[in-house]
Amino acid sequence: MAHRRASIKKIRVDVRRREQRLSVISELKTAIRKVRDLIVEKKADDAKKASRLLFSKLDKAVKKGILPKNRASRRKSRLQLKLNSL
Repeated sequence: MAHRRASIKKIRVDVRRREQRLSVISELKTAIRKVRDLIVEKKADDAKKASRLLFSKLDKAVKKGILPKNRASRRKSRLQLKLNSL
């Protein structure tokens, strides 16, 4: 266990930030799963609407520093390819 006040506070802050990052990542995974399911079910209109929301969430995650820019770009690109194939 940390002894200094600054170290104790740093641990508390790190825990809080980790929880926030995990919640954003969980939302992203759910949104990705939803879009993929809609693509499999061949529901193009619903998938396009859901993909717009997903792309927005991916961009926000990059802006917050949760995801690397290239990873978000790759995910958007791959999902867009699947959408275009519908």
